[in-house]
Amino acid sequence: MSESFSHINRQGDAHMVDISNKPITTREARAESFIMMNAKTLNSIIEGKHHKGDVFATARIAGIQAAKKTWELIPLCHPLLLSKIEINIEADLVNCCVKIESICRLSGQTGVEMEALVAASVAALTIYDMCKSVQKDMVITQVRLLTKKGGKSGDFVAKS
Repeated sequence: MSESFSHINRQGDAHMVDISNKPITTREARAESFIMMNAKTLNSIIEGKHHKGDVFATARIAGIQAAKKTWELIPLCHPLLLSKIEINIEADLVNCCVKIESICRLSGQTGVEMEALVAASVAALTIYDMCKSVQKDMVITQVRLLTKKGGKSGDFVAKS
């Protein structure tokens, strides 16, 4: 079995990586997701007229909660003591979409890429959930890692 996958041991079994000997460093990751919707749905959110309340505030809280629970959702992820979780939500009226960007940071022994990706994804899913009664054909798209800082593998910046 290939040794290039850290979650696979020599016997080919999945296992949680032992990080106990890794140094504590500052690590940060940013991720994004988009949710496409029609102008009527987007305008009702922006104008604060959505019948379920403040959609963006709810999505922001959901993204923060999701980042903290990533280890419960994704097999083999370590529970992390995140020092920062930020969810930024921006309406794009021209393209009828909402951009969600998450930022996760910690001082620890493993990265926070999965936490940032889960946060951006769950925030988008929450927007979908709150708006599905008025529009079922919304599309969540382009969930991706934007940047990663720290750790043994070094920094990463996604291509535009």
